[in-house]
Amino acid sequence: MDTVANGSKEEGNRRSVIARPTNPMVTPLLSDFYQFNMAYALWKAGKQNERAVFDLYFRTNPFGGEYTIFAGLEECIRFVANFRFTAEEIAFIQAYLPKTCEDGFLDYLRGIDCSDVEVYAVSEGSVVFPKVPLLRVEGPIAVVLLLETPFLNLINYASLVATNAARHRFVAGKSKLLLEFGLRRAQVVGASKYSYIGGFDATR
Repeated sequence: MDTVANGSKEEGNRRSVIARPTNPMVTPLLSDFYQFNMAYALWKAGKQNERAVFDLYFRTNPFGGEYTIFAGLEECIRFVANFRFTAEEIAFIQAYLPKTCEDGFLDYLRGIDCSDVEVYAVSEGSVVFPKVPLLRVEGPIAVVLLLETPFLNLINYASLVATNAARHRFVAGKSKLLLEFGLRRAQVVGASKYSYIGGFDATR
């Protein structure tokens, strides 16, 4: 298998053509304030670049079912490929961090991206089960910490919709045409996409 070093020019060029997340609200600020406090503590201790590995999994299937349909991976890839703090986002973080927060931490946030992060995942649309990792994220601990909440947000909702769609498909059988109307009340166009992954035929 051919490999490319993290952060290489070739990899950077490939990453630059990956579109941003579908939902414009999905930015590095889509996180818990707790995560920024933790990142600051790691930076203050000089441990922000220590290598860490996190697994993302769930404990029980939704709807009292026996399986889950994994979805949301594409949006996670888009998020990682475009992960950078803007000047406006840095200013927002600065306004809410304690006044004792050192400017060096803000400089650190300005410079980070996911060029040294590796993500391993099962294929989107796969049938998955509790306590089995869906994603494995490896990289500098402070960076992967800032990915935790966005990844949970992007995967939990998507997998719920896809799983619910699959349950409808199972009940309806293969011969029925299933259309969904999620665009009227759900997040951007995500519900339509994840319903399709789960087995629906189209949207209206």
